[in-house]
Amino acid sequence: MLTRVLEPEFNDDVTETAQYDAMDHAAVNQAFVDDLVATGSVGPDILDLGTGTARIPILLCQRLPDVRVMAIDAAVSMLERAQANVDIAGLLERIQLEHEQVKDLDVFADQMFDCVISNSILHHLPEPALALQHSLRLVKPGGRVFHRDLFRPETEQQVEQLVDEHVGDHPEQARQLLRQSLHAALTVDEARQMAVQFGLAGEAVQQTSDRHWTLSAIAGPELGG
Repeated sequence: MLTRVLEPEFNDDVTETAQYDAMDHAAVNQAFVDDLVATGSVGPDILDLGTGTARIPILLCQRLPDVRVMAIDAAVSMLERAQANVDIAGLLERIQLEHEQVKDLDVFADQMFDCVISNSILHHLPEPALALQHSLRLVKPGGRVFHRDLFRPETEQQVEQLVDEHVGDHPEQARQLLRQSLHAALTVDEARQMAVQFGLAGEAVQQTSDRHWTLSAIAGPELGG
C-alpha cells in the first residue's frame, strides 16, 4: 500500500491557473453535478469548498434555477479566473466568490447552508477531516454534504495506469499533477474512517469511478461540531 505523500503547496500563479482552467474537466464536472442532483433537493443555498475556477457552481446554477452558491478558494488567481467565468455565464447575482481557507471557515455561521459540496479539494489538505468537520457544522440539519475526491491506489503501477489513461496525451506537467494528486489522496477505507469519526455511516463513502470516491450524507442535528 502506498503511503500518503502531500502535494507541493499550490503556486498561486496566473499562468498555471490559466493552464488548469483550459484543461478539459467537462465530463468530470458534469458527472459531479448529475450525481449531486440525483441525490434529491440540494438548495437553495450551497457552499462550494475549493471552487477553483467555478466551473461546477456555473453548471449547478444553469441546471437548477433556484440555487445560489457561495464559492470559496484559497488561491486569488483561481478566484480571478472564476470571476471572469461567472461573468461570462451571466451568473454574478447567483454565485458569490470569497477568498477563504477551507481549514478556517469561522466567517460562516453554523447551519448556514442547505448543502456543502467539494470536488477534488480534500487531497490538497494536510488534514482533510477539517473540511468534513466544517461541512457538518455549516450545513442545516437535513441538508446534504457531498464531497468527491481522488483515492490513492495501492501501487505505483496503478498510479501510472491512471495517469496514462486520463492524461496520457497531455504535457508532462499535467501528468505530474495527477500523479502527485493520486499520491496525496485518501484511500476509500481512510475516507470511510473519516466519515465514521464524525458520526456518519462508513457506507456514506463509495467508490464512484476508477479514481474517485464520493461521500454523500444527510446531516442530522447530532453531527458536526
